[in-house]
Amino acid sequence: MNMGTPIKDIVIPANAPKTLLLQKHADYIASYGDKKDDYEYVMTEFLRMNGMYWGLTSLALTGQLDRMDKAEVLDFVMKCQHECGGFSCSIGHDPHLLSTLSAIQILTLFDAVDLVNSDSVVGWVKSLQQSDGSFYGDKWGEVDTRFSFCAVACLALLNRLDEVDVDKAVNFVLSCMNFDGAFGCRPGSESHSGQVYCCTGMLSLTGRLHHVNADQLGWWLSERQLPSGGLNGRPEKLPDVCYSWWVLASLKIIGRLHWIDKEKLVEFILACQDEETGGFADRPGDMVDPFHTLFGLAGLSLLGDASVKPVNPVLCMPEDTLRKSRIQLQYL
Repeated sequence: MNMGTPIKDIVIPANAPKTLLLQKHADYIASYGDKKDDYEYVMTEFLRMNGMYWGLTSLALTGQLDRMDKAEVLDFVMKCQHECGGFSCSIGHDPHLLSTLSAIQILTLFDAVDLVNSDSVVGWVKSLQQSDGSFYGDKWGEVDTRFSFCAVACLALLNRLDEVDVDKAVNFVLSCMNFDGAFGCRPGSESHSGQVYCCTGMLSLTGRLHHVNADQLGWWLSERQLPSGGLNGRPEKLPDVCYSWWVLASLKIIGRLHWIDKEKLVEFILACQDEETGGFADRPGDMVDPFHTLFGLAGLSLLGDASVKPVNPVLCMPEDTLRKSRIQLQYL
């Protein structure tokens, strides 16, 4: 390593926000769905179900989920369920595990999981598991540890986790663990914070966290913090608010959250707010969006901000929502 190479990082502007603009964020999310003719809204149709989950969970964490039209939301979600059982990102698209998990999370937020034909969802998820324990994301056959997490999380929220081969699923995820204790998307792939979250979350849901070397993984995760206070996804990358979720949630799951500088990270997250429109961006001064808004709020919740509802580190939903379910989670 060339010790003279400067670390890639950002400088937080002196005039950046230093307090949480909670109501502005709630207003930003609540108005986002009214802009259906905007270019940004139209061009993100392929993320519609995920985007609804990000926005609705943001509102739930601010305690303002009731600002949304529950009947309209549930009608859209159910129109996206296919005969095979899976949910698509929007009406007329193919079903995928990513949008299926978002759909079930949305239904859980509104205490409406009973609307789903659980048997069809479970049958579809089972059909995506491969002989090595991995899961395809959809019928086209891409394999990724994200899909292992999505499959297990879907079944756990439906209280049907025993319907798949959990041992094989766990073994595949463990085969994606690298020498640094972190995880990639497939065996031999580079370690990445997003994959670490998916794999530690999956192991938490299946009660197999004892396979993780918490100190080694905790070291790798804490090394993601840069001098600005922000967190990156892997070495030599810029910080991004979304990693305030992927990294922090993983550290929380393995009991090493105290290994990062909390005050500096809070300063970075708050600096990514837009004081005029509300919402969070990836970095200070960039455009805000619902994705970074959710993970900015969720990160602050994990860091102990009492103005945001406590968030579950495995499923990224308010803890009070999940208390109604019988889901079992393991932490170190």
